[in-house]
Amino acid sequence: MPFTTASEEERDLIVKEVLAKIPQVEEKVESGVRIVVTGKGGVGKTVISAVLAHLLADAGFNVLAVDEDPQMNLPFALGLPFDEAEAIVPLNRQLDYIEEKTGVRPGSGWGLFFKLNPDVSDVVERFGIRVKDRLNLLVMGTVMQPSIGCACPENDLLQAVVNYINLRKGEFIIMDTEAGLEHFGRAIAKGFHHAIIISEPTFNSIYVMRQAVKLAKGLGIRNIHLVFNKVRDEEEKVRQFLSKFEAEFSGLPVYFFAL
Repeated sequence: MPFTTASEEERDLIVKEVLAKIPQVEEKVESGVRIVVTGKGGVGKTVISAVLAHLLADAGFNVLAVDEDPQMNLPFALGLPFDEAEAIVPLNRQLDYIEEKTGVRPGSGWGLFFKLNPDVSDVVERFGIRVKDRLNLLVMGTVMQPSIGCACPENDLLQAVVNYINLRKGEFIIMDTEAGLEHFGRAIAKGFHHAIIISEPTFNSIYVMRQAVKLAKGLGIRNIHLVFNKVRDEEEKVRQFLSKFEAEFSGLPVYFFAL
């Protein structure tokens, strides 16, 4: 059932189903900061991810921007030259690396016999792209198979990379995710410090934000930020709508942009 056309009760059930599929993980103490950015399609999450990455890098922080959206628009938003961005091969298509780390080559009839915990500590050094001083990019890609939760080497490798990135210290990780709550849940299964949830000042988009807040809280994310983009003169209308759900949004910082 499409999330955007479901009723409120049906959306709550969808969120509960997504949460039920996400395993519990051990909480880790880190000195770095992990930020996941999500939102309904077309709200500007990739642009905001790129702007935040540049601002943090300019402030002197080491930033790794991670593109998990299969559309791979983050390289362009970060300002990479067109030819360079077009030439990027995402990690999920680095077949030699996947075979090296998991022991099998995707599409080679591997069955279930591959390494479940590949060592990916060299992934940023080998595939990270330097955007500018203190700002690097890693393009992950996604598993292009009908069964999203498949047991396959490339899927296992991407999950291992997410876990490794989460454990890096002394830097900012900004992960731009694909639109949609299910992918949002998978992306943060290992836990992030901050969730930036982006919406347009429209009823349907705010409703999606509401469900994303429930999902983020259910996953134990302590810092949730509500960002309303493409706002011209709708700020008061948005605040009135948010007041109807004061119990859910109480205490959450709200930001307005016109990007």
